[in-house]
Amino acid sequence: MKPSVISAEALFEEHRPALRWEWIAGHAHPERRFDEAAVRNAQSAADLVGYLNYIHPYRVQLVGRREVAYLQDSSLEDQERRIQRIVTLEPPVVIVADAQSPPDRLVALCDRADIPLFVTDESAGHVIDVMRGYLSQLFAERTTRHGVFMDILGVGVMLTGESGLGKSELGLELISRGHGLVADDAVDLYRISQTAIEGRCPELLLNLLEVRGIGLLDIKSIFGETAVRRKMRLKLIVHLVRKETLERDFERLPYEPLNEDILNVPVRKVVIAVDAGRNLAVLVEAAVRSTILQLRGIDTYREFIERHQKAMQKAG
Repeated sequence: MKPSVISAEALFEEHRPALRWEWIAGHAHPERRFDEAAVRNAQSAADLVGYLNYIHPYRVQLVGRREVAYLQDSSLEDQERRIQRIVTLEPPVVIVADAQSPPDRLVALCDRADIPLFVTDESAGHVIDVMRGYLSQLFAERTTRHGVFMDILGVGVMLTGESGLGKSELGLELISRGHGLVADDAVDLYRISQTAIEGRCPELLLNLLEVRGIGLLDIKSIFGETAVRRKMRLKLIVHLVRKETLERDFERLPYEPLNEDILNVPVRKVVIAVDAGRNLAVLVEAAVRSTILQLRGIDTYREFIERHQKAMQKAG
């Protein structure tokens, strides 16, 4: 799902300290928002903000030094026509950057059309970078999953499995081994690009981990700031199952790596059986190390198959 679209007023207040901009026209409708269909159909934040472009309606139109020159270095008739075309694009906001003074006619038409006009001394490229980064997170597809999300050896790993298998206890042991906690119990997942999922902790659960019999633990207070993370890219799902479930439903040596789709992005997945005497923390670390090798193009299983085939050929 995507959140409700942000208003011009909220956008202005959110970035006023960083971009030091002024709101000089279009004050009548501070609640003006992005077009919902445009947000829904956008492939990325690049579709929602960019330099002045008459082909892309319903997006933030940014006017920098070159764009101001384009609007002003023409006859009054052409200038009027070019500025009126900006209004017909129905942008949620127009931003004039590069310490440029907006043409008087642009100010007047934005006022008449109730289009907020912001002016900043910051460079146009910087404004676009800030806006795209902000909007990509704001309008990202999102979902919430049950599990423990951690930073293990620099890899974002989500521990999943049915209730009562000891995910939080495993998370606590991994934290004691030097790894970091992102979220326990509920993990907010965002698709920040076509191939990347980012996991964050809900504000209510920040730094907290619940262990049965002990209760809530403030990991940051107990283990220090290095034991918690604000967010991580999800690279691996470690799914915990009971031993009988593993034997019944999963192959001992799967021919292809397991994947799970989250927000239409495939994420690597391994399945580990929970059984008495098994050191799950060591197994999880080994799974993460193996995943790191796979991401580097080293496939141990494939190498084993090739070695096996060569051995059979020699025997034959």
